[in-house]
Amino acid sequence: MSNENLMDGASQSRPDGAEETLAKAMNRREAVQLLAVLPFAAALSLPTSELAKARRFVEAAQMAAAEGVSFAPRFFTAAEFRTAGILADMIIPRDERSGSATDAGVPEFMDFMMIERPNNQKWMRAGLAWIDAQSNTRFGKPFADASASQREQILNDVAWPARAPEPMADGVNFFNRFRDLTSSGFWSSRMGVKDLRYIGSTFNPDWNGCPPDALRKLGVTYDKFEPKDLRLTPG
Repeated sequence: MSNENLMDGASQSRPDGAEETLAKAMNRREAVQLLAVLPFAAALSLPTSELAKARRFVEAAQMAAAEGVSFAPRFFTAAEFRTAGILADMIIPRDERSGSATDAGVPEFMDFMMIERPNNQKWMRAGLAWIDAQSNTRFGKPFADASASQREQILNDVAWPARAPEPMADGVNFFNRFRDLTSSGFWSSRMGVKDLRYIGSTFNPDWNGCPPDALRKLGVTYDKFEPKDLRLTPG
């Protein structure tokens, strides 16, 4: 497997025991740099209010789990929920900076979204069944019970659409949707926001304005700043 990462169509497993070495092959920082500039909510047509509702749902589930109350999926079966978690962690594994997709509650986020947006249920259930069918055919066991290298063999056939074999078309379509939903769930979580190191509109007392070279290129100057309009004017 190459060091291309799953966000652009690679695959990796959750760094747990023997799988840790495999996880190190993936540089998620590159994925973060690419994804940091993408408005996931807009790209996936998820309103901010809906993401906020999902975030509250996930955090409540995580708090309950911390108190010993296991999460009970409303959409996923137990087997599907396990598979979704493994697959999500192959897309966003734990690294030196933050936790994995499951650490951020992405499977719970997905379960919430499947109930909120039932039109997504068909492709999700069919896709998870496709993954299991591939694993059973190739290795005689469900995807969740396969080894890390066996799971990679399956995902390597679907993670790069441009080079995927034609018979893998259904898997490619599923993986693209699943990857996008994983990304949306992770980077809308507290862990994901912290991972991006986004500071929002935090006041910077040391900011000295736009650099002179940039001002000259734009053809504007602070000498003709118009406070009423809060804008610079041509120099």
